[in-house]
Amino acid sequence: MKQIVYGTTTGLKNTQIKRIENLYSLKSPPEFILDPEIAREMVEISHEIRRQVGILVNRSGKVISVIAGEPHRIVIPVTPDHMAIPGRLKGLRCIHTHLQDEPLTRDDLTDLALLRLDFITALCLTPDGQPGPVYSGHIIPDETLDPFQVLEPSTIEDLDNDCQNRILALESELSRNNALHKPESGRENAFLINATTTDPREAHASMEELKELCKTSRIQVVGTAVQRRKSIDSKFVVGKGKLSSLVIRAIQQYSTMLVFDRELSPSQIRSIADFVEMKVIDRTQLILDIFAKQAKSREGKFQVELAQMEYLLPKLSTKNTAMSRLTGGIGGRGPGETKLEINRRRVRDRIARLKKEILKIRKQRGQQKARRRRKDLPVISIVGYTNAGKSTLLNTLTQSNIIAANRLFATLDPSSRRLRFPRDQEVIITDTVGFIQNLPRELMEAFHATLEELSDADIILHVIDISNPRYLQQKESVEKILKGLNLDKIPTLYVFNKLDRVNMEDFDNKWLLNQGIAISATNRQSLGPLVEKLESMVSLSPL
Repeated sequence: MKQIVYGTTTGLKNTQIKRIENLYSLKSPPEFILDPEIAREMVEISHEIRRQVGILVNRSGKVISVIAGEPHRIVIPVTPDHMAIPGRLKGLRCIHTHLQDEPLTRDDLTDLALLRLDFITALCLTPDGQPGPVYSGHIIPDETLDPFQVLEPSTIEDLDNDCQNRILALESELSRNNALHKPESGRENAFLINATTTDPREAHASMEELKELCKTSRIQVVGTAVQRRKSIDSKFVVGKGKLSSLVIRAIQQYSTMLVFDRELSPSQIRSIADFVEMKVIDRTQLILDIFAKQAKSREGKFQVELAQMEYLLPKLSTKNTAMSRLTGGIGGRGPGETKLEINRRRVRDRIARLKKEILKIRKQRGQQKARRRRKDLPVISIVGYTNAGKSTLLNTLTQSNIIAANRLFATLDPSSRRLRFPRDQEVIITDTVGFIQNLPRELMEAFHATLEELSDADIILHVIDISNPRYLQQKESVEKILKGLNLDKIPTLYVFNKLDRVNMEDFDNKWLLNQGIAISATNRQSLGPLVEKLESMVSLSPL
C-alpha cells in the first residue's frame, strides 16, 4: 500500500520521492528520540533535495507521517487519530531536518506547544551534508511564560535519552495539574477571544455579555482576550501570530475550547480549527446551543433546529477532520445536531420540512388569535433584553409560575396569561423570548413567526434592567429589533425594573425614569402605578 508523503513533492525526482516514502518502513526504539540510522538517512535525503524532511513517530517508534518540506520549514499534517486532550500529550514526536546549524525556530516551538507534541527535534546539516548538532525541546507542565523547554544541543549519537520515560513523567505531571483545573461534570473550560475595530470599551462590554452566555451554557471561563485591530483577519480573525500566543495561553490554563465573540465565516472556522487542536465555536453557535437547551415546546424545538440547520448549511462544504470538532456537546447539541460530513441535500430537505411544520403551527396560532379577537380581549406584550425580568414581571402580575431564572434566555417559548384590572377589565398579557445585541440572523429568521405575534399587541411593555451598567445600550438594541419588525408604531410603555438594586442618589439618568414606570418585579406592592398606567392605556386604546 502506497504511503502518503505530506507537504510538497513538486520538482522532486521519482527516485527521491520513493526514498522519502521508504521512511515509513523504518522503526525506532521507543527509548530513542530517533534511531541514529534513520537520522542519517533523513540528513542524506535532505542534503540531496535541499529541502527539510520531517517525520512523526508514535510512542512505539513507528513512523506514522512523512513530510517533504521547503528549504526553511515543514508543515505538520492533521492527525485525527492522535488528538491531544487537556492533561495529555499528542503521543507523537516530530523530527525534521534543518539545512544548516539552526536551533529550534519559533515556528518549531509554537508547533510543539499548539499541537502538544511529545518532543520536537531538529537534525542540522553541516555544509558538506553530514549530521550536525541536534536540538530538541518538550512541553513543561509549569504555567510559565513559555510552556516548553529547549534541551542542550547534542549529536545523533546521543539520541538514546530515555525518551519514553521522560515523556510519561511529563504527562503524569500534566495530568495532575489538569486535575486541579478540571471543570465540573457537564462543563467545559473556555478561553474567550474578541477582536474589535471600534471602541475597546464596547468590546469589553460585549465580552462581559459573552461570559454570561457561557455561564448559561455551563461553560467555565478560564481566560479572555480583547484585541484592537485595524481590520479583522480574513483567516484567523486576530492574525496567525496573535492566535498562536492566545492558544498557548488557553492551553496553559487547561482550556478545552475557544469561543469567539463574533460570527465566524466558514473559511475562518476551517483555518482556526485546522490550526488548533481544540473545539472552536463562535457567539452565534453559543446562542444556538442555549436555545436548543431551553426550547420546550414543539414549535420552539422546530424553530431552533431550523436556525441550527441554516447556520450549519454554508459550513457543510468544508469536509475535514478538524471541522468535526465543531459538533457534539456545547455548540452542537439539541435537535439540530448533525455530522458536518452529512449530505447538503439532506440538510436542505430537512430545512424545507421544518419550514412546513412551522407554517402549520403558525396557522393554528392564527386560529387561536381569531378566537381571541372575537372575545375583544386587549393584548399586552412584554419585550426586553434577555434577563431583564420579563417572566418575573408576568409571574407577579398574574400570580403565575412561569420559569424565571437569573440567567440569559431562561424563557424561550412565549407564555400568555389573563390579567384582570381593578375595574374588571380583562386583558391577555404575553411574555416573549428575550432579545440580545447582535441576535443571530438565523434565529431572527426562524423566530420571525413568533416575533410577528407582537404585531397583534395593543400595548408593548418594554422592560429595562436599570441595575445593568449597559442598560441604555440594551434599550437601544431592543428598540432596533422592534423597528426592524415594524413594531415601533405600537404604543410602548417603558418599565424600569430592578429598582431595588439601584442607588437612586447615584443614578445617572433620573430624567429617563420620567419616561416610564420604575418597579421591582419581585415586589407586588411596587406594581400599583404600572397597573394603573396600563389600565389607563387600555381604556384609551382603539381596540
